Amino acid sequence: MTTKTRSLGDVLQEFSQFRQTMRQELQKVIVGQDEVIEQLFAAIFTRGHCLLEGVPGLAKTLMVSTLARILDVKFKRIQFTPDLMPSDITGTNVLEEEETGRREFRFVEGPIFTNILLADEINRTPPKTQAALLQAMQEREVSVGMKTFSLPAPFLTIATQNPIEQEGTYPLPEAQLDRFMFNIKVGYPSAEEEEQILASTTRNEKTEVNQVLSGRAIVNLQKLVSSVAVSEYIVKYVARLTRSTRPRDESAPEMVRELVDWGAGPRAGQFLINGGKALAAMEGRFSVAVEDIRKIAVPVLRHRISTNFQAQAAGMTTEDVIEKLMETIPEPEIAKFTT
Repeated sequence: MTTKTRSLGDVLQEFSQFRQTMRQELQKVIVGQDEVIEQLFAAIFTRGHCLLEGVPGLAKTLMVSTLARILDVKFKRIQFTPDLMPSDITGTNVLEEEETGRREFRFVEGPIFTNILLADEINRTPPKTQAALLQAMQEREVSVGMKTFSLPAPFLTIATQNPIEQEGTYPLPEAQLDRFMFNIKVGYPSAEEEEQILASTTRNEKTEVNQVLSGRAIVNLQKLVSSVAVSEYIVKYVARLTRSTRPRDESAPEMVRELVDWGAGPRAGQFLINGGKALAAMEGRFSVAVEDIRKIAVPVLRHRISTNFQAQAAGMTTEDVIEKLMETIPEPEIAKFTT
């Protein structure tokens, strides 16, 4: 028992060192954005998908491409446009003629057959093409014609979208938004960070990054993260927090009943727990703490809660509602053992 515990502790410490090395390599190119980087790492190690939102020029695409460079995995980028077709993503059957004169169809894989897929400006393509990602994100497979093809492991979709330009865009449907583990807001850098960006990027120098993890290592670490312990106490807290976002639930506070049209479903609770596991493992801990859940509550819940006109009139954003909920929702009581 002691040997088993010690060996697990060693593995978790090694995992924590991997995470630190990945951060150092990424920071050779990306300045700041610590929370964004942490959430991207958590998604990778829990098989989750991310939606990055930010105005142009904040290095969203550079961040994802650099992340792929420090991992020994395949990386593909799709620039979403209004004329992009589903087959441009998934692949298509082509008719080939053999030397014997016999003709047969052969499937040509699309860019979705990769490990890290960057869906750039995903809201610039119509819903029909956006939906081509749904099966891949949920089932890790693609159906073309009568055949289904499995995607390589690991598989992660990181989509970007511009939140300020709405002309010529197609907002993501709620069913697809719900497939993203995190909705990550990429903000402006601080004054000091911006000076550092300007100084480093205007030199004629190319920054080299080192590969840290292979695809097989990532899959093994995903299994490690899934084995991190989650107590009944944490499960109760996550369930309580998730249910409190639903205005028709009896546990919802008055604020939610007044300001929210609809709240988060059970998938949000699953992502909260999985994200908490990733944060705990990346810090070399054996179990999830309430603080881990609170750290990722906003990126997990912000795209799963719809506020109404009354909230907008009061200047309350979805993030404000989530922060208020974390202040008001009490933690479950720890059961006392009596002799």
